[in-house]
Amino acid sequence: MGDVAMTVPVIRALVEQHPNVKITVVSRPFFQPFFEGIPNVDFFAVDVKGRHKGFFGLLKLYSDLKALHIDAVADLHNVLRSQIIRTLFALSGKKVAFTDKGRADKKGLTRAVNKIFEPVKSMVDRHVDTFNQLGFKVDISNPTFPKKAILSNEIVKISEEKGSDKWIGIAPFAQYESKVYPNDLMQQVIDELASDTHNKLFLFGGGNKEIEILNSFAKGKENVINVAGKLKLPQELDLISNLDVMLSMDSGNAHIAAMLGIKVITLWGATHPYAGFKPFYQPMHNCLVSDREKFPLLPTSVYGNKKVEGYEEVMRTITPESVIKKITSV
Repeated sequence: MGDVAMTVPVIRALVEQHPNVKITVVSRPFFQPFFEGIPNVDFFAVDVKGRHKGFFGLLKLYSDLKALHIDAVADLHNVLRSQIIRTLFALSGKKVAFTDKGRADKKGLTRAVNKIFEPVKSMVDRHVDTFNQLGFKVDISNPTFPKKAILSNEIVKISEEKGSDKWIGIAPFAQYESKVYPNDLMQQVIDELASDTHNKLFLFGGGNKEIEILNSFAKGKENVINVAGKLKLPQELDLISNLDVMLSMDSGNAHIAAMLGIKVITLWGATHPYAGFKPFYQPMHNCLVSDREKFPLLPTSVYGNKKVEGYEEVMRTITPESVIKKITSV
């Protein structure tokens, strides 16, 4: 989800700066709401479980896309399936380009021996490079973000109308445990923020286990609302667009909030913003990282899927007080 969200600011800038270009985004249907409202952008939903399943499904996908009279292909994912599609277009004479994920640079950042601790190029900048290869210069230095959404009655039933309260989003989960702030510390953050009646907190997540944890975070607090399982993705996007700030792990919600122009504070465990996944247009000082003096091998992983013995509790070096202070200052 975060990978798709990071393409949105680049595509928005591309069509603004090249109004004669029409984009067709090819992705899973779940992600279509990310691109709603961007001029000259169509969405082609891939049916990975039906028509476009397997190798022969990829051939059908190529045939379906070829019928759209595409002039060029930007492969922003660069995995086997997208590589096959772009190769078929290249063989038919179309211009293609793909995003270099910088695997060697990221390996240098995360390895234990001879670590190169310096920022690698961000994924957003790498997507810009891909469009440059196709002949489209894209400038993302002064981005345009969508206006705050008008909240529907369904959302207002949960959120109420926004007044003078500060709306704080909290997305405490990530795909891997090494990127998740400990529950007891997150509870402290939520308790302290909720003690200010001028704050209203919205908790984001999904799935029964996460909903259960979020309910425990919100228990007994009128100004803490668990929205997990209550809103569909388009409604969540509308709600997020009205937040004053989002607190997130190194996960998809950080990139969703960033693509909507919301201030984002991120917490980093085994991973690090230097790996290229810092949320778009967010300052580095909004990224609270674990203590490298105590844990010098950090970052130990690009995506959080690699475990290192003795590094299970690195996020405890990010104190609740520092998180609350950052949110308050923002």
